[in-house]
Amino acid sequence: MSKRFLAGSGLLLGLLGVLLVRAGNPGNMGVCVACFVRDIAGGLGLHRAAAVQYLRPEVSGFILGSFLIALFAREFRVRGGSSPLPRFFIGFAVMLGALIFLGCPLRMLLRLAAGDLNALIGLFGFVAGIGAGVFFLKRGFSLGRAYPQSAGNGLFVPSVAMALVLLVLIAPAFIFFSDSGPGSFRAPFIISLAAGLLAGIVVQRSRLCQVGCFRDLLLVGDPHLLYGSLAVLVGAFSLNLLFGYVNVGFAGQPVAHTAALWNFVGLTIVGLGATLLGGCPLRQTVLAGEGDTDAGLAFLGMLAGAAFAHNFGLAASPAGVPPAGQVAAVLSVLFLLGVGFTFSGSQVSIPARGGIVSER
Repeated sequence: MSKRFLAGSGLLLGLLGVLLVRAGNPGNMGVCVACFVRDIAGGLGLHRAAAVQYLRPEVSGFILGSFLIALFAREFRVRGGSSPLPRFFIGFAVMLGALIFLGCPLRMLLRLAAGDLNALIGLFGFVAGIGAGVFFLKRGFSLGRAYPQSAGNGLFVPSVAMALVLLVLIAPAFIFFSDSGPGSFRAPFIISLAAGLLAGIVVQRSRLCQVGCFRDLLLVGDPHLLYGSLAVLVGAFSLNLLFGYVNVGFAGQPVAHTAALWNFVGLTIVGLGATLLGGCPLRQTVLAGEGDTDAGLAFLGMLAGAAFAHNFGLAASPAGVPPAGQVAAVLSVLFLLGVGFTFSGSQVSIPARGGIVSER
C-alpha cells in the first residue's frame, strides 16, 4: 500500500473523529473503539452503568464497511483457529487497559490532537507496551497459524453488526439508551453509520493500525504504517483548531482523568495485548469484518471485558481509577506477560494478515 494512500486514510480518519464530535459525539471521542464497544455492552444490558449505554452505529459501520469492501475486492477470506481462547482473553485484557486509560489507541491520538497531555503520557505507555510485545516477537512468540474455514464462519460478526443496526432503528424495550453522560452524546444515526462504513472501508484497504506502526518500526525498522497515525494527528488537529476545540493541558479534558501512572499503565496493557493479537482494537474489528474469526473472538473478548469492567467497578472515570481497577490493571499486565512467555519458543515469526503467524 502506498504511503500516499495510507496517509490519506489516516487524514480521513482524523477528520471523521472531529466531525463526529461536531455532530454530537462526546468531546475528543468522535471515534473510539473501546468506548463505543463499552457503550454497546451497556445498550445490550450487559452492564447497567446508565451513563454509557448506546448501540453505537459506528462500530457496526467499521465491521460492515470492511465486510463489503472485502467482498468487492475479493479479499473476504474466512480463516481462524489460531488460539481462539487466548485471543478472547487477551481482547478482554486490552479492554480493561483501555477503560483504565479511557480510550483506545485511536482516541489517544484524537485526545492528543486536541491538546490533552494525559494522552501524551498514555502514548509513552502505549509504545512501552508495544516494545514489550516486540521483545516476545523476537523470542518467537506466536499464537499459531490461522487456517481456511467455511464461509459461514465469517458471516457471524457482520450479522451481529447488522442486528445491532436494526436494534438501534427499532429501539425495543430491552435495549438501553443513556439519558445523561457520555452515552447520551451521539451524532445522528445516519451520520454515525455512514462515518463508520467509510472508516471500515479505508482501514480495510490501507491496513491502518496504531499498534502496527510502532511494532514494525521497533521490530524491523519499517516506518511505513507510521505515516497513517501521523496523518490522523494532522487531520484531527487541523479541524480542532478550526472549531476551537484545542485545549492544551492536563486538567479539564473531556472524559479523561489526570492519574498519570494509570494513564501510562492502561495503554501499556493495550499496547502489549494488541501486539500479541497482531493489531489495535480498530484493526481487530475491521479484520473480523473481512472474515478473520480469530479477530472476531478478540472483539467478543473486548465486549465481555467492557461488561465486566463496569459490572465490577473497574473502569476509570474523570475522578480517577478506582482501587479495584488498579488491581485489575496489575493483574492484566501479569496475565499478558504470562501469555507472552508461554507462547514464545523456537518459532520463526512472519507478518501476515495484519498480525503474526508462525511456522515450526
